[in-house]
Amino acid sequence: MSNEFKSGLSRRSFMRTLGAASVAATSFPMLAAAQGTSAATQLGGRGANDTGARRGMGMGMMAMPADVTVISGNENPLGPAPSALTAIYDTAKLGGRYHGEISYQTITTFNNIFGLKPATATTAGYVGLFPGSGGPLDLALMSNIGPDKPLVYADPSYEQGPRAAEVMKAPKFPVKLTPTYAHDVKAMLAAHPAPGAYYIVNPNNPTGTMTPKADIVWLLKNKPKGSVVIVDEAYHHFSNDDSCIDLVAADQDIIVTRTFSKIYGMAGLRAGVAVARPDLLARFATAVPVARSLASISITSAAAAKASLEDKDLISLRRKINADNRTETLEFLTKHGFTIIPGSQANFFMVDVKRPGRDFASLMMDEKVAIGRTWPAMPTYVRVTVGTRDEMAKFQSAFVKCMDKPSTTVNGAASLHMPQFHIPSELYRGEVNA
Repeated sequence: MSNEFKSGLSRRSFMRTLGAASVAATSFPMLAAAQGTSAATQLGGRGANDTGARRGMGMGMMAMPADVTVISGNENPLGPAPSALTAIYDTAKLGGRYHGEISYQTITTFNNIFGLKPATATTAGYVGLFPGSGGPLDLALMSNIGPDKPLVYADPSYEQGPRAAEVMKAPKFPVKLTPTYAHDVKAMLAAHPAPGAYYIVNPNNPTGTMTPKADIVWLLKNKPKGSVVIVDEAYHHFSNDDSCIDLVAADQDIIVTRTFSKIYGMAGLRAGVAVARPDLLARFATAVPVARSLASISITSAAAAKASLEDKDLISLRRKINADNRTETLEFLTKHGFTIIPGSQANFFMVDVKRPGRDFASLMMDEKVAIGRTWPAMPTYVRVTVGTRDEMAKFQSAFVKCMDKPSTTVNGAASLHMPQFHIPSELYRGEVNA
């Protein structure tokens, strides 16, 4: 573990040098445009109209001061693995040519790990490789919902599902989580007789909790014909539960999306996959104009993804680092009488701050700690990303201090004095969706 942390320091300086050559193009302006500029006014959100050099900082926002501990965007402070950095360096020298075979090799590696049928001269494959997972998640959603094909999803959960429904003018049917903060699949099934898609985030964002795979299998068996189950496994590597990718291999009506942004530490490099039957992947092309605007992955990102997949000890090592830091922090919060959402298997958790979440986030910024956002369904809970041990120690100290302070108001005149720093958020997974 110590070597992993030490190598993270050299990686950061290396990536500053190589970054411009490694970052893939942005993916889906359609959804960002549909959101207007509202995200720019939300703490932890990125301006939907950011372009060019502004992207990643936020329209009209100041860069985050270097002395601020940023545990807000579910990013991995370790960055890319050494094996991925080596692959980037070696591949960057080939950057003068397109080299599509590198992406093919990455997909082949993924197929071999999960037992998926490869593409042949006469049949399409089961895996699409993209610059990040936000773009393919939009394609999965938008190719299966519409005015006569509603979307059923959990609340609270990741907002990309309902945002896609708004773009596609699809009726939305939010369903409350169970008492254990899992997706209530039976209530989801009862929400509408014939939806276009059911959207499940597993582990769920923002609660970090798991929906048992058996529940997802039950939903697949009992759902109406023509409906598709979309499972967002962005954070699944941090959990100990089984993935749903084997259900894709069994030709079920399911689409699974995954990202290299989280446990693999490649948020700025942009790599992700959509895994589904070939006919469901082919349907992505109907999500116009999103499909037309989707960029291809860079060869350096594809090579880094392949190296990360082949790094046999990477997931178990980083899962343990995350679990140890998460457990220690949650035990600290519980010991001091603070209320948390139990059962997180992700690199984040939620804690009740007994006041509007944005008010508390403002207090934490005064202590130079940037925490995550809140959700309307749980307005007094804030989401906190699990960082390094030192970062979580700073969080603990600042948290106790801020909880002892009276609630402040960030509305009206007080909000005018809040510095509009860019606080990274996975709300836009790095593509105008970070």
